[in-house]
Amino acid sequence: MSLTWPWALTALLAFPLLLGYRWWMRRRRRREAVRVSSVALIRAALPGRSLWRRRIPVWLFAAGLIVLATGAARPHASVPVPASSATIMLAMDVSGSMCTTDVPPNRLTAAQQAAREFIEAQEDGSRIGLVTFSGVAGLLVEPTTDKKALLAAIDKLRTGRGTAIGLAILTSIDAIAEVNPEVPPTGVEVPAAGPETPGQYHADTIVVLTDGRNTHGVDPTTAAAEAAARRLRVYTIGFGTTEPAPMVCTRDQISGDAAFRGDQFGRGPGRGRGQRFDEATLTEVAELTGGEYFQAKDAEALSRVLRELPNSIVLQRQDVEITVWFALAGALLVLTAVGLAQWWNRPGYSRASSRDG
Repeated sequence: MSLTWPWALTALLAFPLLLGYRWWMRRRRRREAVRVSSVALIRAALPGRSLWRRRIPVWLFAAGLIVLATGAARPHASVPVPASSATIMLAMDVSGSMCTTDVPPNRLTAAQQAAREFIEAQEDGSRIGLVTFSGVAGLLVEPTTDKKALLAAIDKLRTGRGTAIGLAILTSIDAIAEVNPEVPPTGVEVPAAGPETPGQYHADTIVVLTDGRNTHGVDPTTAAAEAAARRLRVYTIGFGTTEPAPMVCTRDQISGDAAFRGDQFGRGPGRGRGQRFDEATLTEVAELTGGEYFQAKDAEALSRVLRELPNSIVLQRQDVEITVWFALAGALLVLTAVGLAQWWNRPGYSRASSRDG
């Protein structure tokens, strides 16, 4: 918990001052007390309240003053809140290596299926955008709540040459800036910023899925610094295994700029490739932006990662002022103290309670 006006805590001095005043009044009454020789007369004159009935209102009143003084300092707390208006940008790698068959039938098909499941699992009204990247990055579907449009775009993914992870992050930033006026586009200069507390990030999030390392365009860490300056988190997923495997894509999965021979992409059936994504860079990108890095070696692992992502994205912690709760709690304590004191001091109550006891 943090305080906006910590100097307001000086109001807590009211508590010891009240205790001092109460002590002074009791001492003064003792000095002015009349000497009575009969103990029976003293007992008859004193109220029949027990010790705890005298102290409870005092301590409740004191607790109320402390809570009210803390509320005057405008406390803030990091609490989990739903981000129903958040945008999730899914940036998918469609480089030629996505035809590798170490994840059957190939990485691209497995990624498409996992992306479909991710989109279908989101609640109605969730806003999702789709960016694809190979040697260049492009906004395939701007942030939308239309699941059918997203699923149709997923089905039409085509591979290309090269891998531009940094450009994919920058393209995602610009897509978020179109729907969130608080996020400046990449053309606007923003002071550099490192990782900040989770409560200071925007709800909008970028998810990068890749099986390769950056070969074109902006360095991913440079793009990550731009995202961090705009308080956008980037989650990264490294997809694939280290096992060499042939690269096989169907005709529908290959774009016109890719080398193509029969049903084989790239090097042909006799050659294979394994895991080549840059784990160190993907981890650094996530850490720079307050996100997280995941590794998915197979289709099941990828589906699980995407399925669990909303727990971090949709429900997040934000810095919220909780002054009103302190004010309500403090007022309740003070009113309870005053009410109990009035009730136990009302005429006839002390004698009645003494007879009942």
